[in-house]
Amino acid sequence: MVREKRYTELNEDDREELMKLLMEELPVLRAKIGLSQSELSSIIGVSRQTYSAIETKKRKMTWGAFISLVLFFEHNEKTRPL
Repeated sequence: MVREKRYTELNEDDREELMKLLMEELPVLRAKIGLSQSELSSIIGVSRQTYSAIETKKRKMTWGAFISLVLFFEHNEKTRPL
């Protein structure tokens, strides 16, 4: 008997699409909270230069940075609705 998977796996294309969508919204989300790039980068554990390059689409974000940003914005009452 074959067991059915009870979770959904995200393939690389799905991950890329999710990261792309978040990258489009980063400046708005950050401004909504009123944080500088330096403050937000410190919260998610990357350098300000790395965060700036992600926000300006000069560098791809890692899956770890994506998860950190999603969790941060999800747990902030100012950005949760967005």
